[in-house]
Amino acid sequence: MLEFILFLNSPEKEIVSLIKKANYKIEENTPLCLISRKFFGFLKKKQRTVVICTDNAKEYGGYMFAKGPKGDGSFKTGLMIRRALRHESVHIAQECNGGHPINEVNEGKGIKISPYKLNALKGSTELTGEREKEYEAYALEDRPRKVISLLKSYCFKQERKSEVVRTDT
Repeated sequence: MLEFILFLNSPEKEIVSLIKKANYKIEENTPLCLISRKFFGFLKKKQRTVVICTDNAKEYGGYMFAKGPKGDGSFKTGLMIRRALRHESVHIAQECNGGHPINEVNEGKGIKISPYKLNALKGSTELTGEREKEYEAYALEDRPRKVISLLKSYCFKQERKSEVVRTDT
């Protein structure tokens, strides 16, 4: 069993289901996670695989250390894992959109990302070279219902069209 599943809430469990339905796999703590401890997730586009770096999130969140008041380590760890899953899911929706941004967000207009994410945006952009797509993923990663909607809209378009019942026969 993948350990990161223990940190998910119901929207993220639905996201996992949609990822699998879109023919993507999910792996955990692969060597890719060793690039830097500051990364909690990756999308391997060609392999159609999401990687969740649970160990990095646990270290960042203090999960492996003595728990603070109200289980702080568990809360922070779970938050980082859920954000990583949603972030990579936005990238899947972008891939389903022909590898292009979804244009839900434009840097400088619309949804803004919080200042603490700017450093993460810089690191991700250095890794991928795709600032616009990374900005969009950071802006939407805290909106689980929106991520679910994007996955359904972009990755299952044909399925939705086939559900339309013809009434002209």
